[in-house]
Amino acid sequence: MSPLSLPALLAYALMFFGLIGSVLPLVPGPLLILLGAGIWAWNDGFQAVGWPTLAFLLLLALLAWSSDLVLVTVFNRRMGVSWKAIFAAIAGGLIGGIVFGGWIPIIGTLVATVVGAIVGIILLETIDKRDFRLGIQASQGVIVAYVVSSLLEAGLAVLMILVFIWQAFL
Repeated sequence: MSPLSLPALLAYALMFFGLIGSVLPLVPGPLLILLGAGIWAWNDGFQAVGWPTLAFLLLLALLAWSSDLVLVTVFNRRMGVSWKAIFAAIAGGLIGGIVFGGWIPIIGTLVATVVGAIVGIILLETIDKRDFRLGIQASQGVIVAYVVSSLLEAGLAVLMILVFIWQAFL
């Protein structure tokens, strides 16, 4: 397969956006990388990148996705954040990213999602516990959990791309 064919270019674009998406909320970065590798492998007749490699990339993508959910939830619970506040952060992040994030692509979505999550958690914790300080403390937990999970997901995304390059070109 030509490394510059249309399917190969589509695969590279998906992997690139997957890498970016690994640090953006609401974008399934590792799954985009897996899809790109699958398209590339299919177009190549599964010669250089075969089913075992795709299965390993699937495992890494699932690990990235589940670790994101688990890390954020566990870390927030350890910080004393209530389940209601976690759902408020998710809702606030979705609302912020969808409603306000589209004005400035990528950066706007990232900022609006994070700000929406923080506002959601502060509002719910303040209303629920009648203490603004607890709302601020809960939001700090959300920020730290998001940064840690994003770093892990980005690391796994880079590993996925390196495994693909190793199998496809080396």
